[in-house]
Amino acid sequence: MTRPRSGAHLAALAVTQVIAWGVLYYAVLVAAPAIADETGWDERAIFLAITAGLLTSAVSAVPVGRWLDRHPRRVMVTGAIVGTIALLAAAASPTIWIFAAAWIVCGTAQAAVLYQAAFTVITHRYHSDRRGPLTLVTLAGGLASTIFAPLTGWLVLEVGWRVAFVVLAAILAAAAIPTYALTVERAWPHLDKVAERDGASRRILRSRRFWILASSFALMSFSLYAVTLSAVPASVEKGFDLQTAAWVLGVIGAGQVFGRLLYMTLPRTAAPWIAAMLAGLLGSSALWAFAFVGGTLGILIAGLAAGAVRGALTLVQASAVADRWGVDSYGRLNGALAAPVMALTAFAPGAAALVAGALGSYASMAFVMAVVCAVGGLLAIRR
Repeated sequence: MTRPRSGAHLAALAVTQVIAWGVLYYAVLVAAPAIADETGWDERAIFLAITAGLLTSAVSAVPVGRWLDRHPRRVMVTGAIVGTIALLAAAASPTIWIFAAAWIVCGTAQAAVLYQAAFTVITHRYHSDRRGPLTLVTLAGGLASTIFAPLTGWLVLEVGWRVAFVVLAAILAAAAIPTYALTVERAWPHLDKVAERDGASRRILRSRRFWILASSFALMSFSLYAVTLSAVPASVEKGFDLQTAAWVLGVIGAGQVFGRLLYMTLPRTAAPWIAAMLAGLLGSSALWAFAFVGGTLGILIAGLAAGAVRGALTLVQASAVADRWGVDSYGRLNGALAAPVMALTAFAPGAAALVAGALGSYASMAFVMAVVCAVGGLLAIRR
């Protein structure tokens, strides 16, 4: 494949990440209150359905990753089709049970088209030159909420949530299906020894080193998401008004972009465990600051730092498998690495509220999560 063509394919992948994240992830979070108001369904049940979809995505990551190593185009086109059908089914749902089933199906589509799938394509396509493309795609993905949260909100107000979902499903189908069909590789020519590759990946998956590394990323992601996704109630608890609390959440989002750009400055020759360890220790410091600082400037800086670490961690995890074991079985190994991370992340908001309730404050919860994040970083040492 020529480099100009690869550049065009990369741009297409980045654009579809914006759309896929916006439609399959953020849209339902924006629409949930309107869904509850219009249907009478318990809003907690709606969010439980969303959580069930995220857990399904985590479970699906392992087989989907293996298939992405073998049939990337087929997997991503199928994922886009399934996501479209799931969104249409959710729009037509007469009961919360049908809605939940639709969102569980949507979880399988998420595994096939969101970051983990894009990371597999990029790693196999670019090999050692993957750092720039990975950063570009995650920067693009970071725009999804900026574009699709207000778009979804406007559609819900103008035409209702059901029609809004139909419109969003049409956008996903029109953009993602032909893009994946035309730009994603049918197979990877460098992966021709299937039996040998599968044997090596099975040995890695049975190794203590792999699962300690997976635990490291799971703990860091869980702690960072638990604190950052509860930034609004945590800020209100500190005495800030709702508008300032919303700014804190917005700064966390901006911090993710900043962190992903900072990731590019890490020396290519650095041992792979150094980036993971730094993410854990710097993340712990940011969460500790979030727990104890007062004043508007202090909380904004702490939020920016926590968001930056969270953003950088996405890229550190994306490169973890290839940096340690090469690219041959990247999809299978990265799917297995991502599964516990995604599962714990799905529980992070609820766990944060439970821990804050048990300890009496979100500040205490953030302190506990700072410890958890540090443990995750320490587990990555020499892994």
